[in-house]
Amino acid sequence: MTKMDRRKKYTRMVLKDSLIQLLKEKPMSAITVKEICALADINRSTFYSHYSDHYDLLFKIEEEIIEDMNKTLSQYNYTTEEVEALQMTEKLLEYVAENRDICQTLLSEHGDQSFQKRVMMIAHQFTVQSWMNNNNIDKEISEYISMFVVSGSIHVIKSWLENDMNKSPKEMAEIVIRLTNKGLASF
Repeated sequence: MTKMDRRKKYTRMVLKDSLIQLLKEKPMSAITVKEICALADINRSTFYSHYSDHYDLLFKIEEEIIEDMNKTLSQYNYTTEEVEALQMTEKLLEYVAENRDICQTLLSEHGDQSFQKRVMMIAHQFTVQSWMNNNNIDKEISEYISMFVVSGSIHVIKSWLENDMNKSPKEMAEIVIRLTNKGLASF
């Protein structure tokens, strides 16, 4: 039983790694199960015993990341509002840094746009929502402000990854929170 579990884990790992490798080169629509299997050195029937198609494989990879992000952010107990936002943003960026290769690939031009939206929703849930609630923002404009902050932050993270994470997660968190709280005039 243990041997079978290890074999299943290994198979899933090499399939995930193969898909991520291919996503670095081309969009999902141009990738085939045959290519994934060839790169992973796994036969197609084995692939189909784990996933219904390559989009299912991508979805499972994304779900794993989303679950990990939620777990990572949920395990911390934050104190004051400003410290909370800074610490949560820093923890989120530390997670991205630890999983750089996969995050950079999934957030790239070849990645799934729905994944970016789901990451944005997590960021909104853990950081922006508390800021919005504590600052009594008009409900009509809160959605626009939230979308501006979160989508801007996603692009900052993508740029940070593309620049070989030239700043620490803490430094990047400080930049994001400063921009969010005080705007461009604070620089």
